[in-house]
Amino acid sequence: MALEMRDRCERCATAALPADGPALICSYECSFCVPCGEAMRNVCPNCGGELVPRPRRVASAS
Repeated sequence: MALEMRDRCERCATAALPADGPALICSYECSFCVPCGEAMRNVCPNCGGELVPRPRRVASAS
């Protein structure tokens, strides 16, 4: 089972979250840009869980 890599911040809805870029995520896969996560003190507003750096996915060379 893979993480759902959401492409937009759930708070500001304007920040793009590319799979190979920085983002924050909680255990329920809520995703936020770094500035929004810092503004929320790394606490998810949906579940109250900790926001941590989301793993990055890099496109494989084909």
